[in-house]
Amino acid sequence: MEAGRVTSFIAFLFIAAAVLYSIRVAKTRMPSIRKIAGLDAIEEAVGRATETGKPLFYTTGTADITGSYGANIFAGLEILGHTSRIVARNNADMIVGISLPNVYPLALQMVEQGYLYAGKREYFKPDSIQFLSSTQFAYASGCMGIIQREQAAATLMMGHFKAEAILLAEASAQVGAISIAGMTSMAQLPFLIAACDYTLIGDELLVAGAYLAQNPVKMGSIAGQDWAKLLGFILIAVGSVMVTAGSAWLKDLLSL
Repeated sequence: MEAGRVTSFIAFLFIAAAVLYSIRVAKTRMPSIRKIAGLDAIEEAVGRATETGKPLFYTTGTADITGSYGANIFAGLEILGHTSRIVARNNADMIVGISLPNVYPLALQMVEQGYLYAGKREYFKPDSIQFLSSTQFAYASGCMGIIQREQAAATLMMGHFKAEAILLAEASAQVGAISIAGMTSMAQLPFLIAACDYTLIGDELLVAGAYLAQNPVKMGSIAGQDWAKLLGFILIAVGSVMVTAGSAWLKDLLSL
């Protein structure tokens, strides 16, 4: 039998039980999540766009929903839906830049639903969601062009970005826009942290939908996964101490 299969199955059962229990508890008592400054600042960004009469620019980056960073894009789309509701409520303008055909109809739907939810469906402008290019730097050039021409009041970059990340952040800084970014890639996060006003790091992006919606099922799922992470941290700490002391008991146990 392949090593670790029993342990993996037990871990799966533990995680499933923790998530289901946390969801059940969340329906009666919502778990608390620490404040995420970047998500709370979305109201400020939209307010800035409203006051100045300039648009907010939003983009989800260069990853596809079918790839390894699909979760980032779905998280970015959830934030887009939330942002569009605030934009509609405040009678502000928003331009969305998209790089992949698969993402475009989803972004269009999220923005339309945001306006519908705000009771302002008649103000929805389909041409404000723009497909730019599937080529990385052509897409980046398109985004920078929009930011510069429109003198964007705020820029939100939520999803997955590569080398174009710093280009978009610097373009935002040049026009004095409030910039909020979020992604999980460690390769680009340092640049965004340095260049943006607010940055969602790693899981902060992935939990955004639950944080903004305060949905009991989503919040409970996050709480259950946190218990699983805590167990992992404990096993790593205990295992490190035991191996240092010359004992391979825990290592052998986890290899079952």
